[in-house]
Amino acid sequence: MQAIDLLVKEHDNIKRVLVVARKLCINILNTGDVDFEAFYDIIDFVRNYADNHHHGKEEDILFERMAGELEKDVEEITIAAMHSEHDFGRYFINNLEQALKAVKDGDEESKIDIIANAICYADLLNRHIFKENNIVYNYGKENLSKESLDEIGKECKVIEENAKDKGVQDKYINLIDKLESQINND
Repeated sequence: MQAIDLLVKEHDNIKRVLVVARKLCINILNTGDVDFEAFYDIIDFVRNYADNHHHGKEEDILFERMAGELEKDVEEITIAAMHSEHDFGRYFINNLEQALKAVKDGDEESKIDIIANAICYADLLNRHIFKENNIVYNYGKENLSKESLDEIGKECKVIEENAKDKGVQDKYINLIDKLESQINND
């Protein structure tokens, strides 16, 4: 599998979690109940699968190669924007975690902060994934040399194999399945 195709597949997994986050927020609106375990599972998924595993390959391999090999505008505008959106996502996840803690500590008004940050994260990532899948990745496929694409593939394969040895992919795909099952049974 080509590295960019793998990144797109990982985006599909991330989008599944975004759907869950949205449904959990709707549940708060409808019932007032916060599913703390599910939200903490989402935070775990975002930090360890989406951010460390997926964004690590994007930022450290693909984007680095694009910035070094392609036109300066790609680095200064497109890649910088993608990095910035990753940082905004981290910001929303940190705020979500703080809001969950506040609600656990008895601050009922922080439920709105749970909803706001989870929805902002989901909206940001849905738009971000669309741009990467349809613009950034295609630009990379069309403009990086075959040698660079092959090198990116080799580097990503090493990361994938190391992660597989640690059970990362299985752990987080199983977590997605669990989260989806929970929200579909509620």
